[in-house]
Amino acid sequence: MGKPGDKLKKVRLTTPVSAEAIAKLEIGSVVTLDGCIYTGREGVYKRILDDGTTPPVDLAALSNVNFHCSPAAAVRDDGSYRVGAVTATASFRFAKWLPRWFEVSGARVIIGKGGMSAEDYKNIFVPAGAVYLTTVGYGTGALLGRGIKHVKAAHWLDDLGIAQAMWVFEVENFGPFLVESDLQGNSLFEQANAQIATGLKALYAGTRPAILSRYGETDERSDELI
Repeated sequence: MGKPGDKLKKVRLTTPVSAEAIAKLEIGSVVTLDGCIYTGREGVYKRILDDGTTPPVDLAALSNVNFHCSPAAAVRDDGSYRVGAVTATASFRFAKWLPRWFEVSGARVIIGKGGMSAEDYKNIFVPAGAVYLTTVGYGTGALLGRGIKHVKAAHWLDDLGIAQAMWVFEVENFGPFLVESDLQGNSLFEQANAQIATGLKALYAGTRPAILSRYGETDERSDELI
């Protein structure tokens, strides 16, 4: 992770993202994408991994980029789809499916919001040769929508609904995203949290302990509740 004031490194990737390009990604870099990506979250994972349903397309041949998101989609008069915005969803909820998903799909880049735990990166992403990209803050859905040039398909839309269906997008300069994890399992968020934690005791010196009794009592300021 760079020092404060350092200029952010920008990377533009074409899908499917090559192993060489993935290996060069550094945490904290800004990434945009060109090519084909698909959406897939719990509805898709349950159907393919838990129910044993055959994927609607050859995922490995389609793309190796899986976006955890919910599109704001509308049907045009000619039956095609317009996606004005794309809202990323929290990826940690899908960790239990990812080991099998990497095997079945060939995905090597996961995009979402909030990142995964350090243990997930070490135990799931690193063995699969995969990395995680995160959206940049809130309110970027419309910005991401501008990068969607064409909706190639919407699989299982009638069954799963807009949020859970598997959407296939043709994208151009799609982003920006931040590299949250690299192939070594390093995490941008973990490093930032560690830096912040070193100053917490001094920041709260002389204040009374805080008790969050509704969620489980603790007075440890560095504890983080998900």
